[in-house]
Amino acid sequence: MSTMPASHGHNEACCNIPPVISKGYEAKGTYEEIDGLKTYTTGPSTATKGILVIYDIFGYFPQTLQGADILSSGTDHQSYKVVMPDWFEGSPCPIEWYPPTTDDKKKSLGAFFGRNPPHGVAAKLPGYVAALRATYPSVTSWAVLGFCWGGKVVSLVTSSKEDNPFVVAAEAHPAMVDPAEAEGIRVPFIMLASGEEPADKVELFKQKLSVPNHVEVFQDQIHGWMAARSDLEDSRVKEEYVRGYKTVLDFFGKNWP
Repeated sequence: MSTMPASHGHNEACCNIPPVISKGYEAKGTYEEIDGLKTYTTGPSTATKGILVIYDIFGYFPQTLQGADILSSGTDHQSYKVVMPDWFEGSPCPIEWYPPTTDDKKKSLGAFFGRNPPHGVAAKLPGYVAALRATYPSVTSWAVLGFCWGGKVVSLVTSSKEDNPFVVAAEAHPAMVDPAEAEGIRVPFIMLASGEEPADKVELFKQKLSVPNHVEVFQDQIHGWMAARSDLEDSRVKEEYVRGYKTVLDFFGKNWP
């Protein structure tokens, strides 16, 4: 087990996470149906706090499932119930379409986003969390973490004036960063950006946040390094993948009401 050193304004409260597997990861959780959606669930049944993970457009990739399992291990003092619903209902974006280097790929990606707008999922989240509360009555509050496309969903739901069911929120390598949304966010918020997000928008987003926050750019990482596009056989990517999850867990540990 590795220990997170004090860095970037964080301490060792988060401390230990399971060793990260570079290849051939076997997910620790199970799948169940919640609110009509296939949902990956992991973490102890005794958990009193839960994290809803919104995957990227590639769905249930091993790197993303491993991330959910890491989150469920929590900190030295707190473990979490973690759920990841299948918003794409078995039809995620084929990873071969990315990057969209041909006209056909661009057309296919455009059609995919047309079928799966972030606003649509954001609108469904309050109802889904209500179903989670019924399924896991011991979990008294929920956080949310979104990757890429899922990060946009997080910004939308946490900036909603009436329909935000989460008490703390996180985004990793978010897509479609819009600083205007930061002004409406009313819960502690962490954004971990890659070197491929627009730096000016990330900085302005941070400036407009009025809540406890941590915004950090992992400058040498690509869009997707904490989810499906993470090459965990690369030692530097693996190092920053681990640090990203530790940073999220540390922020949650210090800012969860």
